[in-house]
Amino acid sequence: MEHVPPPAEELALLDRELAQLDARRAHLLTRRAWLVSALQPQPQAPNAPRWGTPPVGHGWAPGQPWGSGPRTAKPSAPRSAQNVLLTLGGLLLTVAAVAFTLVSWGSMGIGGRSAVLALVTLAALAAPAVLLRRKLAATAEALAALALVLTLLDVYAIHAVAAPDADGLTFTAVASAVLAALWAAYGLALGKLHLPLPAAVFFVQWPLLLGAWAAGAPAIVVGWALLVTAVVDGAIALWGKGLGVRATAGTGLAVMGSAALLVGLGESLTADGPLGTLLPGTLLLTAAVAALAGAWRTPDGYAQVGGAVAGLAAVAAVGGVLRAAVPGTWQVPAYLLCGLALLFVVRVRLARSAGRGVLLAAGAVVAGALVWALPPVAAVLLGPVQLVAEVWAGAPDGFRGALGASMPWPEMVAAPAVLAVVAGGLGAAFRWWPALVRVAAPLVTPGAKVRGAAGAGALGLGWGTLLLAAATLDVPYPVAVALETVLVAGLLAVAVRGADRGAGGAGSAEGAGPSSGIGAAVRVGALVGAVGGAVSAGLLSLASEAATYAVFGALALLFTGAALRTRAVVEQAVLAVAAVVWGTVLTGCAARSLGLAPHEAAPLLLVVPAVTVGLGARLRRHPVALPVELTGALGALVAVGLAVGRAPFLALVLALCGVLAAGAAVRPERRPVAGYLAAVLFVAATWVRLAASEVSVPEAYTLPVTVPALVVGVLRRRKDPGASSWTAYGPGLAATLLPSLTVAWTDPDWLRPLLLGVAALVITLLGAKYRLQALLLLGGAVLALDTLHELAPYVVQVAGALPRWLPPALAGLLLLAVGATYEQRLREARRLKDVLGRMR
Repeated sequence: MEHVPPPAEELALLDRELAQLDARRAHLLTRRAWLVSALQPQPQAPNAPRWGTPPVGHGWAPGQPWGSGPRTAKPSAPRSAQNVLLTLGGLLLTVAAVAFTLVSWGSMGIGGRSAVLALVTLAALAAPAVLLRRKLAATAEALAALALVLTLLDVYAIHAVAAPDADGLTFTAVASAVLAALWAAYGLALGKLHLPLPAAVFFVQWPLLLGAWAAGAPAIVVGWALLVTAVVDGAIALWGKGLGVRATAGTGLAVMGSAALLVGLGESLTADGPLGTLLPGTLLLTAAVAALAGAWRTPDGYAQVGGAVAGLAAVAAVGGVLRAAVPGTWQVPAYLLCGLALLFVVRVRLARSAGRGVLLAAGAVVAGALVWALPPVAAVLLGPVQLVAEVWAGAPDGFRGALGASMPWPEMVAAPAVLAVVAGGLGAAFRWWPALVRVAAPLVTPGAKVRGAAGAGALGLGWGTLLLAAATLDVPYPVAVALETVLVAGLLAVAVRGADRGAGGAGSAEGAGPSSGIGAAVRVGALVGAVGGAVSAGLLSLASEAATYAVFGALALLFTGAALRTRAVVEQAVLAVAAVVWGTVLTGCAARSLGLAPHEAAPLLLVVPAVTVGLGARLRRHPVALPVELTGALGALVAVGLAVGRAPFLALVLALCGVLAAGAAVRPERRPVAGYLAAVLFVAATWVRLAASEVSVPEAYTLPVTVPALVVGVLRRRKDPGASSWTAYGPGLAATLLPSLTVAWTDPDWLRPLLLGVAALVITLLGAKYRLQALLLLGGAVLALDTLHELAPYVVQVAGALPRWLPPALAGLLLLAVGATYEQRLREARRLKDVLGRMR
């Protein structure tokens, strides 16, 4: 059993070794060239590094002196150290000033307090001007930061001493305005400082907001204060100088603008009537105008955000008025109409990015309306799942009775209208796509994929509209069942028609162009909708026996016809698989109608798998054959699961499945899998039958099968020496060895285990001698398990006599030994795998 690799494997091994030798030779030649250059006399500087032994690794390059070490890191820049020192100094001075103001304030008189703070503040404000003239900008920035803190402390001191009775919010608002003006003038006077102007922008945020809050103004006034502040921030962000100023103003714009919009939206949603929504609407419209005006003058990304904000604010303003004027169930459609009105912005001369933002706002409104309207559609599709627990309990009076009480249907009257409007818009876009592209060209350039998505969306939403309308109207149960079935038929017609067009144009230039992508999207959408609708219709029909047969029969016919009609392979496979599933459900319904128990119904479920085996033989190597046969096999698996409770029926079902697998194995392309499966099923049926009959001597039944099977295997091997030993001898040996092993494990006598062990030993030796994998593995496995059964009582006795700590210790030592020799064990395992792989 010496390993002699095949010629191809040996050739690849030789090529790898030669490549390694070439790489080693190149390395040695390079090393030799370096040594020759190192031995040649050459002038050296007194402090030049000497040649030494090159280090081990890949960091050496020819001609490089080995003594040279890595470059030392450059010392940190003096400016960095200066900034650290200035920051620490400014921080310490700030802490000292705060401590002086809060702790030592009471130990001085009013004059001393004012004089000290005034002098220190003036000194801190004047020092940066002197330092800038001497080009000490970093020191000037540090002292400006200290001056900023001192001005805040001055404000606190004035409020605590000079105006202790003043209202805190009012005083803070006035102080913020004064500080904003002070630091703006200071920053403009000393233009080289970076801190004063951003500080002034920060102080600008508070005067109006705090003033309105202090005055007890209503929420709408607070919203106006926030909006005015946001507009000021926007102007500063557009025309301000310096990155710090623009960044601070942009942050303020985002925060204050968002707060203003939220206030306006909240007031609009809580207003009692249309007149109550006018003030919030005016606020929102003003915000929209301001955002759109800013979008004209900003770069593309910010302009798109501004356009989106303007669009959403306009929808909230106008939609709020409509919301207050319509009943509660129609409020979402009111906002939807306002959002769709934004689509006409393509007719307005807007900046390209701003127009895109407005269109994004329209899309967001439409998406929000769909999020509100789609949950009831899901309830219509998934509601009939509850009927599975009560099959054929009786048809309800209306559609809603089959859907449960999970959805407040009276409040969903407007949901079909929302879906219908969106579906109509998408359908119009799909139908008149060239005109839409011409109109939208100034803003966007949608491609063919967008058109395909629009068509698929229109189809799906239209389907959902009809279902939801039937649920909201609570149509009678038969009408609902018929409607869902007809909708499935319509979707199948669209899918088949699109597939035929795609297949017909695949070879032409037109079929390979954008139109093929459009048809694929619509076809996939129709196919997914058809399958989902079929599942929903089938679940809905479970309330009535007649409806169940009618719906699943119609579905089986519809999907079979569609599979025969279409020429696209993927769609054909999906349709055929679905038809097989519906047929399997019909056989299960027939078993229930006959009053059969689950184990009695199991053989009846094998009708569809038998049909799929015959259909696979008819289709031969067609791509649809394999999915159909696998789906039939799943039905057979369901039948086996139903028969598990009764051993005689299980044996019958396993034998019938073996017959089906043997029928599939007649075909050469299925033989490698189906042949083994048939053998396993027949053997398993035999074991189950023996166990069900309570046979204590299975050898009397299995040996008459084993002996002829082995004779047939010998004849097969003589005729075809390359045949696998598993095919020739595996079924025959397993028919006797495995049932005998099962009985031997429960047999208290010693004779059967002894005979079984001797037989397994002989089979193992024959397998090793003649290099037969089936004999070696089957015999060895049975021998090992039989020996384990005989030694188990003694192992238990020894384990009971050993100390409790000894088994874990032995297990730990074993793991350490295996870990230490892991590579060797791995090589041995690979060698064993190669040996077994060469056996037949």
